[in-house]
Amino acid sequence: MRLTMYTDFSLRVLIYLGAKEKNELSTIQAISDAYGISKNHLMKVTHELGKLGYIETIRGRGGGIRLAMEPEAINIGQVVRHTEDDFHLVECFDCKTNRCVITPVCGLKGALNRALIAYLKVLDAYTLADFLQQKHQLANLLFNEQHDV
Repeated sequence: MRLTMYTDFSLRVLIYLGAKEKNELSTIQAISDAYGISKNHLMKVTHELGKLGYIETIRGRGGGIRLAMEPEAINIGQVVRHTEDDFHLVECFDCKTNRCVITPVCGLKGALNRALIAYLKVLDAYTLADFLQQKHQLANLLFNEQHDV
């Protein structure tokens, strides 16, 4: 299984913000610069993360973004579920578009479904805090010569 860029960027934004000091604001531009990824993509990602309640957006001069909850409260499995378009690993996972002729007798769908459930169960065992264990090293890599708000 491969996560979409949208989910990848969502997780990176959360890690970036989690590596900041509590309540410290950051900018989309700073995150874009740190990861070398499109500011336009990040604007969409941060908007959605804000709607989902993971981050807080402060508008106006001196504004920025920060985590809206403690890293321990951000479950990675839930983030992935919220940011992925679908989990159609193979054609037969989507009843509307499935045209595979062996679907009625194929055992592969069941095996892949169990694998997907196991995959998500592993992610459910982690919070953002688990990926911030090396917060100081992350900060050195992400904020070196950064000029955040």
